[in-house]
Amino acid sequence: MNNRVIRVDQLARVEGEGSLIVKVSDGKVADVKLRIFEPPRFFEAFLRGRKFTEAPDITARICGICPVAYQMSSVMAMEDAMGLTVDDGIRRLRRLLYCGEWIESHVLHMYMLHAPDFLGYEDALLLAKDKPEIVANALKMKKIGNDVMTVVGGREIHPINVRVGGFYRVPRKDELLPLLERLKWGLDQAIATAKLVSTFDFPDFEMDYEFVSLRHPEEYPLMGGRIVTSSGLDISIREYEFHFEERHVPHSNALHGLERGHGRYQVGPLARFNLNFDRLSPLARQVASDVKIAPIVRNPFKSIIVRAIESVYAYEQAIRIIEEYEAPPLASHPLTPSAGIGCGASEAPRGMLYHRYRVADDGTIRDAKIVPPTAQNQPTIEEDVRAFVGKFGGLPREELTWKCEQAVRNYDPCISCATHFVSLEEA
Repeated sequence: MNNRVIRVDQLARVEGEGSLIVKVSDGKVADVKLRIFEPPRFFEAFLRGRKFTEAPDITARICGICPVAYQMSSVMAMEDAMGLTVDDGIRRLRRLLYCGEWIESHVLHMYMLHAPDFLGYEDALLLAKDKPEIVANALKMKKIGNDVMTVVGGREIHPINVRVGGFYRVPRKDELLPLLERLKWGLDQAIATAKLVSTFDFPDFEMDYEFVSLRHPEEYPLMGGRIVTSSGLDISIREYEFHFEERHVPHSNALHGLERGHGRYQVGPLARFNLNFDRLSPLARQVASDVKIAPIVRNPFKSIIVRAIESVYAYEQAIRIIEEYEAPPLASHPLTPSAGIGCGASEAPRGMLYHRYRVADDGTIRDAKIVPPTAQNQPTIEEDVRAFVGKFGGLPREELTWKCEQAVRNYDPCISCATHFVSLEEA
């Protein structure tokens, strides 16, 4: 394979439109480009001039898989700008809504997008043909997460019940209780999923990553806390832009996230797991022990196991919050608009999602900055592919091309699903 060009013209089983090209010259990887060619959507630009109250609903439209992440980062940034801290009842209800999103997103990725790679299927439809019970169970597991989002958020895609200061309406306990038995079934299935995916055949491949995630003093990170890294950085969310930056690269419509003075880094399940293992519940840690996975995990292909562990945690957290639930006395804290700059961050299924807004006296948004997980991970994804081809370049062309695609799918990049055509050509 002294000279090769690996082309994945349209990546399959990812959210959105992207391609991958790897050039090998004289036996060495000369170039790797993950091209995100989905057109720019300009959300930051058209938030300008809108009322602060509109930000959660507008930003939710950025993603149909993780709208809650955008809403939570948005409302926390606005509340930060106006000096508001919501009460614990509202925060717990928001956490329940976020658990619903983690469940539906993680299950979708593990079974429909990622598992076919390990089981030798081109897609989930072929997997369903041979193993219908696996896909049927997965759809049932995912539906539970969607239903949590419906009850708390008003609907399962782009929830409409979230507002700055709280919710438009808080559910009664009798609306949440019917979810319990299904969540308990889902918890058992999530444990079984962790055991299943831990048996997959993983390439012998590890990378030296700089991991970045939120860290909360009392719980596994979902919303808020501080930003920490594996190299020892520990900063407030407001300090994010002093330590991290985005750069434009000619081959992608997504900006590349970099840590100042360090370079590429990784956000997402592996980062959360490695930096917050002690914040997982005893059950989730026990499941991790049972499937023989523990920090520090540096093999990106094993992210599917970590997603399964996080699914165990999300089901368990949802059960606990519902069992202990008492409706907050107020659905939302009253707010008077005031000028300010606010920052918020939460842990989307794919990693840390940062928002920053500048708001005028009348509550009009003057400026907005949104940094999604995939943009932060893009330089690391390219480096993974470069290293993988460098180590396993002798594989047959079909297998190597497949593994290069999988190296991208390890990150569940948020650029919605597209059909694809793959070719591996001799240069």
